[in-house]
Parts: sequence; C-alpha cells; structure tokens
Amino acid sequence: MDPLDRIDEIIDFVQDARSVPMSRTNFMFDRVEMIDRLEILRSELPSELRKAAAVLEERDRIIEAGRREADRIVSEGEAEHARLVSVNEITVSAEHEGARIIAEARTEAQRLREEVDDYVDTALANFEQFLTRALASIERGRDKMHALREIGTFQGEDSERPLPF
Repeated sequence: MDPLDRIDEIIDFVQDARSVPMSRTNFMFDRVEMIDRLEILRSELPSELRKAAAVLEERDRIIEAGRREADRIVSEGEAEHARLVSVNEITVSAEHEGARIIAEARTEAQRLREEVDDYVDTALANFEQFLTRALASIERGRDKMHALREIGTFQGEDSERPLPF
C-alpha cells in the first residue's frame, strides 16, 4: 500500500476513535493497533523516501547538467560573438586600407598620366620643330632647284660642271 494511503488510514482510525468523555479534542483508541499502523507506515516510508530522494537527486543532476550546458552554450556564443566582432573589425580595417591604397594608386596613376602627357607633348613639339625645319630645308632646296632650272644650269651646256648644291 502507498504511504499516503497508510496516512489516510491512520487519519480515519483517529477520526473513528471514541472521544474522551467531556472533551472534543481528546480521544481513545487501541494503542497497540495505532503503533502497528505507524510501524507499517514507517517501514513503507524509507523505501518511498529513498525513491523520492533518488528522484530529487536525479532532478538536481539534470538541472546541474542543464546549467552546465547552458553555460557552455553561452560561453561558445560569447566566443563566437567576439570572433565575429574581431573578424568584422579586421574586415572594416582591411576595407579602409584597401580604399586608401586604391585612392593612392588612382592619384599616382593620374600623376603618371599627366607626366606622360607632358612628355609626349614635349616630344611631339620637338618633332614638330624638327619636321618644320626639315620642310623648310626641303622647300629651300626645291626653290634652289627651280631657280637653277630657270637660269639654264640644267640645259647640258656644262655637263661636266658640278651642281651648286
């Protein structure tokens, strides 16, 4: 029988006991029968108490395991958070550094482009001057040749005489 049922039985026994005359709170019952019932209850209680204690220990063990698991999960979450923040900071720093390097490269490329443009412009101007002088020299040579032709130098009179230019 369940210990709670035993307790209910004892309560019924006490309620059914005869009252002491002239008293509402005192009662009479068979002492031996009451002791027997209490001894039976006591013999049943230890096994039930042991079961209850085992259940409580199991509950405490499960709660402690849950706490440890929760602490581990929180700790891993914090570590992951710190790692992600660190990675994010590294990423942001790398992006800033990359943007700075790109800006410097663009500035340097623009400077070099301007230097190359100046160099090419100077080289073309020098080439233009050279060509202008060469054209002028060619034009003068042609003018001289036309002038000599007009005065008759090329008519064969003096074929052994060298040309004046």
